Amino acid sequence: MLHFFWEKIHRVAGLVPFLLLVMAVASYGAEKEADRGNPHVRIAIIPFQTILPETTSSKTVFCPLCGAGYFGGKIEKGAENVVEGILINKLQAFKEVEIIPVDKVAGIYKLISAETLKGTLFDILKKVGTELDADEIVLGYVFRYEERIGYDYAVEKPASVAFEINFINTKTGRIVWRGVFDKTQKSLMEDVLQISSFYKGGGKWQNARDLSKQGMNEIFEKFSIFER
Repeated sequence: MLHFFWEKIHRVAGLVPFLLLVMAVASYGAEKEADRGNPHVRIAIIPFQTILPETTSSKTVFCPLCGAGYFGGKIEKGAENVVEGILINKLQAFKEVEIIPVDKVAGIYKLISAETLKGTLFDILKKVGTELDADEIVLGYVFRYEERIGYDYAVEKPASVAFEINFINTKTGRIVWRGVFDKTQKSLMEDVLQISSFYKGGGKWQNARDLSKQGMNEIFEKFSIFER
């Protein structure tokens, strides 16, 4: 009887490692499944900035980050906030993206910019990214944001918008993706080749906000960092 009892204990004890292994595998699988539903790319969006021509005699403006030149112009008050908001709405469609609170990013960026007097812009961005534990830093510029003069189907002057968006890898400090939109809306009689773009805008004269939304949609068609 005693022999039978000890044999039973031995069999149960032999099952313990197997049961522990099964539980560990199940737990790991549950964690991996949970991770799939959680954001895994932290993005810090630096407050968008406006860039105006340095002189009244020239309309050319340059991106402070990459040096690219654009045809500048009038920028309506608050235009940078409008374009930034449109970008945030687009990024929120990516389930794997976590957007760090913009107020927190703005505060850290302002503090580090004031402390890093001799560093380059890329140095500042890397420090901001490290401080916020961000994977990517987003920096955007508005070079032109001119509102239309007129109505949906009749204008004296069409809307005109130009902006640029840069994604910088925090670890390397390099630009990993760049999107640009530069457009002044034209009528079909002026440019029949833009018929597709014209009808994307509802077949009417767009205001500056709607033109910016269309531009954001167009550049995100080539957005290659994340899969939606």
